[in-house]
Amino acid sequence: MNHEKYSRFKKITMKNRKWPDNEIIKSPIWCSVDLRDGNQALPNPMNVDEKIKMFNMLVSIGFKEIEVGFPSASDTEYKFLRKLIDENLIPQDVTIQVLTQAREHLILKTFEALKGCKKAIVHIYNSTSTLQRNIVFDKTKEEIIEIAVKGARLVKDEAEKYPETKFIFEYSPESFTGTELDYAVEICEKVLDVWNPTPNNKVILNLPSTVEMATPNIYADQIEWFCENLTKRDSVIISLHTHNDRGTSTASSELGLLAGADRLEGTLFGNGERTGNMDIVNVAMNLYSQGIDPKLDFSQINSIIKTYEECTKLRVHERHPYAGELVYCAFSGSHQDAIRKGMIARNKSNAKNWEVPYLPIDPHDLGREYKEIIRINSQSGKGGSIYIMENDFGYMIPKNMHKNFGNVIKRESDLLGRELTSEEIFNIFEEEYMNLNQPYKIKKYRVDSCDDNEKVSISAIISYKGIDEHIRGVGNGPIDSFSNAIRRYKNNDYKFVSYWEHALDEGSHSSGVAYVQIQVNGNDYFGVSVSENINTAAINALLNAINKSYEIENKGENEYGNDYDSKDIIETY
Repeated sequence: MNHEKYSRFKKITMKNRKWPDNEIIKSPIWCSVDLRDGNQALPNPMNVDEKIKMFNMLVSIGFKEIEVGFPSASDTEYKFLRKLIDENLIPQDVTIQVLTQAREHLILKTFEALKGCKKAIVHIYNSTSTLQRNIVFDKTKEEIIEIAVKGARLVKDEAEKYPETKFIFEYSPESFTGTELDYAVEICEKVLDVWNPTPNNKVILNLPSTVEMATPNIYADQIEWFCENLTKRDSVIISLHTHNDRGTSTASSELGLLAGADRLEGTLFGNGERTGNMDIVNVAMNLYSQGIDPKLDFSQINSIIKTYEECTKLRVHERHPYAGELVYCAFSGSHQDAIRKGMIARNKSNAKNWEVPYLPIDPHDLGREYKEIIRINSQSGKGGSIYIMENDFGYMIPKNMHKNFGNVIKRESDLLGRELTSEEIFNIFEEEYMNLNQPYKIKKYRVDSCDDNEKVSISAIISYKGIDEHIRGVGNGPIDSFSNAIRRYKNNDYKFVSYWEHALDEGSHSSGVAYVQIQVNGNDYFGVSVSENINTAAINALLNAINKSYEIENKGENEYGNDYDSKDIIETY
């Protein structure tokens, strides 16, 4: 790791730079280069059928400019372009783009491949950086300019031979980021002199970060300096093509827009040479999250990912911004709690603007389901488990019970060493609070009014360790009466703390769910039960809580001895 062999990129000397105070207020012109730059970077490039499938998907997303390939470079690229044209597969509002080096035989074959096309962008380039000039080509600045000018002339001449096609010209000083700014302007001006653009007939100048060499602010300085010093700025569309060598292509593109660019070339999910191109999904969704229409539709992101992976044989990473499988999921307890409260607040307020902690956009906008938001593992807190029970199963678990249930779920995930599914969470809930039939189980009961209208009596047959017993009690209501009856039986010593109930579904035959909290030796125990008869649900919930206390309290005596603190047993359980 010898950092001294690298030199710092020189900053751009500028006074009163404008881009830091600018705002992005509209979407740029988009050009997908998935079928060219993305394709040439694949270990196994797409065949014609895969390229057709990808092209159709790009059209469905809303791209109006699509670079379809380098038709002079390979037979597959040539055949694909001809298939698009011959079978009339290009929609009227879509312009295809082709790339070629500024070399005569390649330009001639490119125009041959475009024959019959209604509208096309012909994109030529040659390398202009100091490294390319000195090491790769061993040519002077003047010789490099001559390559560009000769190519521009040939493109113009060839275009005149195909009057049926509307051509748009594009030029790239390749490796722009490593090119002296005054020289970049000079060579582009020479090309413009050949093409002679006007405000009504613009050409595209593409300023690629072929290799990302500096921080995004320096790239923005380069773009602003170029725009400020170009003499025919009103007749030019400034395009950017940023690569991701430093991992900042998204930032470079966004700052480049602030600096005056009009157009962005990139790929879905950042595919491309080395570390890839600017990811159009990232930048488009960044605009979307700021209330700007990106003019691209990613509302079916799962389908887009599926097609992309089938065609490229690449995988979209789980943590990919906006598109990754896990980006709308929270495992952290504090995050889950904040998301749960944010969703509840949003449902209550019905606010127009999306404001939910940790969710910069609504997952539904990309075709994702809310059930994906919270995922439970050993790092999760009570909020996540509560969210799952509320949203997936309709259980509005009372606040007093949140911590207890969260600890139970955390324990189970820790033991398994993996994430828990929502079904597993519900099964654990049932086992922990509902399916507790020992030692007490109710067989049947009857509620009667007492002479005093404020009191009711209950008589019931319960099973205790398999033996049926008849019990009776009086109280303020059925649950109080049954509690008094069971407390007297076997001298059950517990404190009845709280009771909650709610409907589990809607309709005349809806079920009710009851929650009961009791205390034994200062420790809290909970029971839950569901029934169409809320009295039955309440009685069974109480018995479940008592059975849980019996299980834990007796476990302390039998396994650990009387000198072990039962409170410690509860916490570790």
